[in-house]
Amino acid sequence: MSLLKTIPKVDKFIQHKAFEGLSNKLIASLCKEVLNALRENILKYHITSVEEESLVQEVLQKYNTVIKPSLQTVINATGVIVHTNLGRSLIDEKLFNKVKNIVTHYNNLEYDLQKGKRGERYEHISKVICQYLGCEDVLIVNNNASAVFLILNTFAKNKEVIVSRGELVEIGGSFRVPEVMAQSGAILKEVGATNKTHLKDYVNNINENTTMLMKVHKSNYSIEGFASEVSVEEVIKTAQENNLIDYYDMGSGHFIDLPYNLDIEEPSVRKIMQHNPSLLSFSGDKLLGSVQAGIIVGKKKYIEQLKRNQLLRMLRVDKLTLALLEESIKALLLGNINDIPTLKMLFTSIELLNSRALQVQNALENICESKIIQTQTIIGGGTTPNKKIPTVALTIGFNTLKPHQIERLFRAKNIIGRIEEEQFLLDFRTILEEDLENLTKTIKEIIHA
Repeated sequence: MSLLKTIPKVDKFIQHKAFEGLSNKLIASLCKEVLNALRENILKYHITSVEEESLVQEVLQKYNTVIKPSLQTVINATGVIVHTNLGRSLIDEKLFNKVKNIVTHYNNLEYDLQKGKRGERYEHISKVICQYLGCEDVLIVNNNASAVFLILNTFAKNKEVIVSRGELVEIGGSFRVPEVMAQSGAILKEVGATNKTHLKDYVNNINENTTMLMKVHKSNYSIEGFASEVSVEEVIKTAQENNLIDYYDMGSGHFIDLPYNLDIEEPSVRKIMQHNPSLLSFSGDKLLGSVQAGIIVGKKKYIEQLKRNQLLRMLRVDKLTLALLEESIKALLLGNINDIPTLKMLFTSIELLNSRALQVQNALENICESKIIQTQTIIGGGTTPNKKIPTVALTIGFNTLKPHQIERLFRAKNIIGRIEEEQFLLDFRTILEEDLENLTKTIKEIIHA
């Protein structure tokens, strides 16, 4: 027990010169933590000596771990453009700088400058979206799951909502349509079969308690073979003929025509709006390529009812989201898709991807095994399920390491690649042009370590 006497006194230990200039409060807390652990280890006979300098280094290491940002930038070399685990859509730096002045100053978020009285925060975004889509009104909430919940709670509490059995989806984070409907107070009326639903399935199940016909985007999966579904146009027409609300949860809505025939599976919001739907909702940070948000568009009378739901106060977005979303929509309205990184990556040509891959390969000449390959990737984020797009990748091999070992080394340097056919590769579909120099430098550091 004499070893216990060698434990430094807390009040003296925290005065160590190595801690000068650091947060006194945090250092005091970490010193107590380290010294208490030391005492326990001595009592358990886990250690036989005490070195003050080792204790100091342990405290400093813990200090740096605490203050180091948990969110860090990474190089996305997976090829998945809308990568949910890596932050989904990026925001263009020039676009972000446009709104910086707004969010770092007082602004007219809920103030009408012309009338000199309280205004509405959604007016700032409704003008540009209504102009682009030709819709009557718009409402923004914090994500599309919130949009689904708010719509069902507002219009279908204790009432029936008819949904195709083949569209009762579950997406990431165990978000299940049936459970969300139950939480919202809506009564699910599932119709049709998993693989086939006909218009008559909707019509035959309409009764006096039916309030809505709902269609749901099949995120992350598709049904092929002996399968059929009712189109959005038919759902809208049938709902209107029966004085019901039609609602389409698009999931990953987009505003422009997509390359690689992706529009066949993912029609644009603008095309759906031509059918004058009651309500439509989609995500802001998927194919739209902007910030996380749930965007609800449709008829003004229904949007007004949504705004009166008390739940909206819990689901509304802040000034930063509104400002960034407005700039993104304006970029699309003006045809500046290069200001939307998600779309810019999607439209980048194979020739340009190949050129970038060659640039990196040439810089790595003679220090590792590499090969440029043409392969395929997915967009991600629950968009265009099972649809692949062409891409270019660079395989990396060195020191007889296995692919999963190389993957770990790269991940330790915040470069996230993927393994395909027993090869570790870097997919240039998602590697930003401005990251190429840093990518090359880091690869050299990994190989020479």
